[in-house]
Amino acid sequence: MTYIRGVEGEKMGLNKRYDGYKAYGYLDQNDFKRFKMAKEIDRVKEYLIPLSEEQEARVKKLAKESIFISLHEHPTILPENLENVMEYTRIGRDHCAYEGLSQSYYDVVFDNMLDGTSTITSANGWKWDDIIFDLGMRLCDIAHQDLVIPCRGIKDIYYAHREGKIAWVPSVEGAAPIENELDRIDILYGFGVRMMGITYSESNQLGSGIKEERDGGLTAFGKKAVRRMNQVGMAIDCSHTGYETTLDVIEESQHPIFLTHVGARSLWDSKRLSPDRVIKACASKGGIIAIEAAPHTTLTNKIRNHSIDSFMEHFKYIVDLVGIDHVAFGPDTLYGDHVGIHHLYAKQLSTKNTQGKEDFDEVEYVKGLENPTEASKNILRWLVKNSYSDQDIKKVLGENIIRVLKKIWK
Repeated sequence: MTYIRGVEGEKMGLNKRYDGYKAYGYLDQNDFKRFKMAKEIDRVKEYLIPLSEEQEARVKKLAKESIFISLHEHPTILPENLENVMEYTRIGRDHCAYEGLSQSYYDVVFDNMLDGTSTITSANGWKWDDIIFDLGMRLCDIAHQDLVIPCRGIKDIYYAHREGKIAWVPSVEGAAPIENELDRIDILYGFGVRMMGITYSESNQLGSGIKEERDGGLTAFGKKAVRRMNQVGMAIDCSHTGYETTLDVIEESQHPIFLTHVGARSLWDSKRLSPDRVIKACASKGGIIAIEAAPHTTLTNKIRNHSIDSFMEHFKYIVDLVGIDHVAFGPDTLYGDHVGIHHLYAKQLSTKNTQGKEDFDEVEYVKGLENPTEASKNILRWLVKNSYSDQDIKKVLGENIIRVLKKIWK
């Protein structure tokens, strides 16, 4: 196979070196069933926040200088026709969007892969075998290209930024697949997983999820799991975890924790978002709260049409609440019809049980945050347009996250 190397410049995400590789390009066309995939770029018309010439120049400068980390993404491509998604998923070859990522500003992406939608062997998802299959298949594909590198530690973050690559951090959004086996935490770490959620909306052996009416807190096994994650150096996420369970995790963990993709429930009454007391508790122990952008999450009472504007309202609120040193971004976007996939996987993703109010305008896509490429550009553009200092911008793009990871990763 021959690929044409992309040129360095803004088109390639300012410093990304992309050689044209497509997911599973090491295989022949007929080695597995192929589907027509959604466009990585311009599936819908790109929206960029308008800036002055001076602001545009500042964006370029900051994009080159800053380490930009997304704490939560699914940077893969869906089939264009969502009727093919179930069959596509059962094949087990989730397609990483290398071209799209090369045009983003990201240096590091925490990739939560298929997780609950990993329905290779079970229609209900969250099975151990499926998580391992998904992880191994993605690692195999990544091994055949040069843009994305597995991230094992802090040094890989700096290397990716310096060399025009993207550090890929595999994450598992909920701990249900470990069942009652603590050693599975070690196994996941061995395969490169550096972040795991305690629960994904539904309760599991560790504690309660936000879907439940009653929150029983962190279980005895959950306390052991938190200790094991601390011991191996795996970061802890409580984005989909019940509020009381999250408070227990914050208290139990020797290290700060992450809320990798949330918003402020004070702005929009949804269980998918975090109340002030949880946000404050996370920050008080040195943790990070990252802002979520998946469709119909970070709405506000004033802005009920989900967009970059409502998303950044949550950013401003949480900065005011706990300070800029504890805030980052985890947009939770993908390449393809994100709204459609939420409807298709409503059971696995628990969207109907956690979304909150029904009186909002459903959008076809989130304007300004359609995919990881557009989200990364507009987050930086919004910060520049709203006159945040270079120091504060660098903090929320990546420095806050790196500071905390240095305390956790071995």
